[in-house]
Amino acid sequence: MTCCASSTAAIGIGHPERCTPEEVALSSKALRDGMRQTTLSVPEMRCASCIRAIENALSAIDGVETARANLSMRTVVVNWKGDCGSPPDLTGALAAVGYSSHLPTTDMGEEDRVHSSLLRALAVAGFCSMNIMLLSVSVWTGADAGTRQAFHFLSAALALPAVVYSGSAFYASAWRALAHGRTNMDVPISAGVLLSFGLSLYDATSNAPQAYFEASTSLLFVLLGGRVLDHMMRRKAKSAVAGLARLLPQGANVVAADGSVDYVPLNEVGPRSRLLVAVGSSVPTDGLVVEGRSELDSSLVTGESVWQPIDVGSKVRAGAINQGAPFVLTASVAPADSLLSEMTRMLATAENARSRYRRLADRAAALYAPVVHSLSLLALIGWLYGSGDIHRALTIAITVLVITCPCALGIAVPMVQVVLARRLFDRGVMATDGSAFERLAEIDTVVLDKTGTLTTGEPRLLDREEIPEEALVIAGSMARLSRHPISKALSSAHSRSGLKAIAFDDTHELTGYGLEATVGSDKYRLGRPDWALDHEIAATGELSAVTLSRNGQAVANFTFGETLRPGAADLVRSLRSKRIDVRILSGDSAPAVGRIARLLGIEEYSAGLLPGDKVKAIAELQGKGRKVLMVGDGINDAPALRAAHVSMAPSSGSDIGRSAADFVFLGDNLSVVGKSLEAVTMAMRLIRQNFALAVAYNIVGIPLALCGYVTPLIATVAMSSSSILVVANALRLSLPRMNVEDAQMPRRSNVVEAQT
Repeated sequence: MTCCASSTAAIGIGHPERCTPEEVALSSKALRDGMRQTTLSVPEMRCASCIRAIENALSAIDGVETARANLSMRTVVVNWKGDCGSPPDLTGALAAVGYSSHLPTTDMGEEDRVHSSLLRALAVAGFCSMNIMLLSVSVWTGADAGTRQAFHFLSAALALPAVVYSGSAFYASAWRALAHGRTNMDVPISAGVLLSFGLSLYDATSNAPQAYFEASTSLLFVLLGGRVLDHMMRRKAKSAVAGLARLLPQGANVVAADGSVDYVPLNEVGPRSRLLVAVGSSVPTDGLVVEGRSELDSSLVTGESVWQPIDVGSKVRAGAINQGAPFVLTASVAPADSLLSEMTRMLATAENARSRYRRLADRAAALYAPVVHSLSLLALIGWLYGSGDIHRALTIAITVLVITCPCALGIAVPMVQVVLARRLFDRGVMATDGSAFERLAEIDTVVLDKTGTLTTGEPRLLDREEIPEEALVIAGSMARLSRHPISKALSSAHSRSGLKAIAFDDTHELTGYGLEATVGSDKYRLGRPDWALDHEIAATGELSAVTLSRNGQAVANFTFGETLRPGAADLVRSLRSKRIDVRILSGDSAPAVGRIARLLGIEEYSAGLLPGDKVKAIAELQGKGRKVLMVGDGINDAPALRAAHVSMAPSSGSDIGRSAADFVFLGDNLSVVGKSLEAVTMAMRLIRQNFALAVAYNIVGIPLALCGYVTPLIATVAMSSSSILVVANALRLSLPRMNVEDAQMPRRSNVVEAQT
C-alpha cells in the first residue's frame, strides 16, 4: 500500500489559492525572542519522503529556524524570525518542490470527499479487474487464436478505464515528484502499472498466448483497497489535535465600554477584553468571571464529568461549554495563549517529534528510491542476460518495483506515536516533547514532590469535633477576611457547619503572623501560637498549627492536615509492583514529609530542600546510572523537572512548572502517571514489533521477487498486507480503552496530620 499519492489530485478537490507571504504572516503566532509560528496544511503529504522534502524545502529559507511536518494532520509547523524584514514565502517554497499548501481550514467535509473518491476509484478498478479475469478463464481453457486475441483486446478495453482513472492519483504524484527532480513511492508504483499494461498490450497485438491485463488492474485494485483501509484506519487513529482545536469557537462576543456587543474573529480578542459567553457556547479563552453565574461542562477539556459552578471571581478555561446562564468574563490571555491552545501545541509537538526510532525509519525510507530502482534495473539486466527473455525480465523488474515499497517501514513509528498521543490525551495526559515517550519507558526511579504533587496543597481542619462552637464561630468569621490557605480552610469548615458569622469593630492582618480583630474591649488573635499568646502554651507537647486567643489567653487550638491527591497510593503501589524505586524530595519540614512518606509506604525521602538541592539529588541518582522521572508542580520544582531524565507536572501547577515538564496531566488523580508509563511501555514494544514486521517482509519478499518466484499481483498483495498489518498493530494500543473518567474518578481522600 503506497502512502504517497495525492488522492485529492485525482478527484479534483479544490484547495484555497496559494497564500501570499503577507497573509501567512498575518495568520502567524508570536513566540519568544521575536520568533513567529505558522501552520500550513499540505494535503499532498503522504509519507516519510514527503516529510523530508517539505521540511528540507522550508528549512532552506532564510529566516526559518525549524519546520516540523505532521503526517497524521497533513500539516507543517514553521518557526521563523519575525524581525528578518519581509516574511518568508513558505507556500512558494513548497510549490517549488511540488506541494500545494494553504492555511488550515475548518472544512471537515474534505476527508469524506477523499474517502468517497477512493471508493469510486476502487470500484472502477474492481469492476474492470473481475471482468478481465472472467475473460481470461476462456483463454486459459484453450480458446482458438482468433477468439483469444479478441478477448485480449476486450480485456485491454476494460483495463483502460482502470489504468487511466483509478491510477491517476499515482501518476499525478509520481509526475509531480519527477518534475521537481525527486522521487517518491508512487514513481515505481506508476512504472509498475504502466509497464505491465504496456507489456500486456504488446502481447495482445502480437497474439501471444497470454496477456496479463488483470495484473495491472488487480495491482490498482489491491493498492486502492489498501489505501481505503489505510485511510479508514488513519481516521480512526486521527490526531487528538483536530478534535481539541474544534473546541474553540471561531469568534467571540466582545462587550464594548458602552455595553454594546460585537461578534469578532477569535484572533482579534486580546487580554483584558470583556467577553459575553452565551448559553451552549464554548468559552473562547481563559479568564475571570466578572458578571453572572452559571455552570460549565469541562468534560471535553479536562474529562471532569461533573459540571463546574461558577460565580463572580471564578476562573474559567477555554473550551468549556456554558450550560447555565449567560455570563461575562475578562480575558486573562489571548485565545492563542490559553491553556487549550497550549494543550493543542503540546499534542502537535508530541506527534511531530523525531524520536530515535522515527529517525531510524526516516533514514531507511530515504534510501528507498535509489535502492529500489537499482534492484529493479539489476533484475532486468540480470534476467535479460541470463534468459534472453525480455518479457520475463520486464515482469520480474516490475515485481521488484512493487514489492520493495517501504510503506510499512515508513509508517511503523508515526502511527504508533499518533495513537499513543491520542490515548494519553484521552486520559488527560499531554507530552510537550515527543522524544519523552521513549525516555519515560526507560525510567527506573520516580522522584515526587510533596506539596501540590502528592498532596493537593490545600490544608484541612482535622480536629473539627474537638473545637467549641463559639471558638469556631469567632475563628471562621475572622478567617473570611483573609486569602491565606489556612484561613480558607477555617472559613470552609465554618461554612460547612452552618454557623452564622459575627461582625468585628476592627480587623487587620499581619503578614507572617495572622489576623487580629476587636469586639468591644476584647482583642482576638488567630495565627501563630507564639504571636497569639502572651506566652507559649504547648497543650499536647508541641505547638499547634494555629491558635485563637482572647486578650492573650488561648481559646482554641486548630490542627490542620494535608489532603492526599487521589490516586497517590495507587501510583506508589503500581510503581513498586514494577520494581521502580520511589522517593520524595520536598522543601517542607521533616515531620510533615515523614508523615506523608509513612502513609504511602515510601522509605526514601528528603525534607527541607531548596531548588538547587533537588537538582543535586537528582544529579547524584543519575550519576549512579538511574533514569529518573520527576513529578512536581511548583516554580521551585522547575530546575529539578529540567534536570530529570523525564518529568511530569499537573496542569494546576505553575506556568513555569508546566513549561519545564515533558508531560502535563489534567485533573487531580495521580494514578495517570503509572498508567501513562504502562501505555508508553506498550507503545515502545509495538514500535519494535512494527520494525520487525517491516524488516522480515523485506528479507523474505525481495529475494523471492529477484528470483522470479513472485508475480506483480502477488507482490501487490504482499506489499499492501504488510502496511495494513503495521497499522493494525499500532491500533492495538487503543484497544484497552482508558478514558479520562476512570483516570479522574473522585475517590475518598486520605487526610494526614501535618504540622503547618
